Amino acid sequence: MPLPQEKTYTIDDIYALPEGTRAELIDGQIYYMAPPSRRHQEIVGELYTSINNYIKSRSGSCKAYIAPFAVFLNEDGRNYVEPDVSVVCDKSKLNDRGCTGAPDWIIEVVSPGSRRMDYMTKLFKYRSAGVREYWIVDSDKNRISVYNFPSDSIEEYSFSDSVRAGIYDDFSISFSELRF
Repeated sequence: MPLPQEKTYTIDDIYALPEGTRAELIDGQIYYMAPPSRRHQEIVGELYTSINNYIKSRSGSCKAYIAPFAVFLNEDGRNYVEPDVSVVCDKSKLNDRGCTGAPDWIIEVVSPGSRRMDYMTKLFKYRSAGVREYWIVDSDKNRISVYNFPSDSIEEYSFSDSVRAGIYDDFSISFSELRF
């Protein structure tokens, strides 16, 4: 007896979901997302504000975006994510729908329901798509994991540390100074 075939979904299926339904698409599989907690949103907001203020103060060419912001990782129609914070330095990747291709820097703030996705599935997906830097911010573990893919390095920090952004020479986020 043949095994049942799993349905492969596309970006069209994501856009056909009922209004207000949050989901991501990875390798043709839909992953539904629960609404974020207040603390999650406070952390995301503080990180985005720090990054955006830095870019503006330097008249930088990169752009920072906060979720929900569509990122189409590959041009295969089977991968759509909404990172908590995305920084895109190549403006040719931006269009009215979002970002086509890998952002330079992605930050995901871990939620109880996203732990496996952030630490495993997205880690692999972001690396293989060409993201340069990926931060996993885990407030339950008081930990920031920084993956610098071009140098193949991983660094761990706590919420009392200042964390340097690898895509910039002179920018760090002091987690102890953030208000959340």
